[in-house]
Amino acid sequence: MFTYETADQKEVRRLRIAQFNGRMATVKSGGSTVTGFVRSVLEQESSMPPRWTITIIPSAPKEEPKPLRPGLRGRPFAEDYF
Repeated sequence: MFTYETADQKEVRRLRIAQFNGRMATVKSGGSTVTGFVRSVLEQESSMPPRWTITIIPSAPKEEPKPLRPGLRGRPFAEDYF
């Protein structure tokens, strides 16, 4: 699990929407990037300005897709008209 703290209300809103819809979210914190499902968004009521603690369950990285092989081409399209 990855836990971090933020005071950015727009980021918190984006993460709450991702949690509600069951979508994965990507977060950049420090020098690392974490992608996964949001488990919890907790507000710290005693802090001023408001701060939130977010917990993300990282997912395994996806394999990069293999490049597609170029298809066979007959004659060029322009030759059809000459």
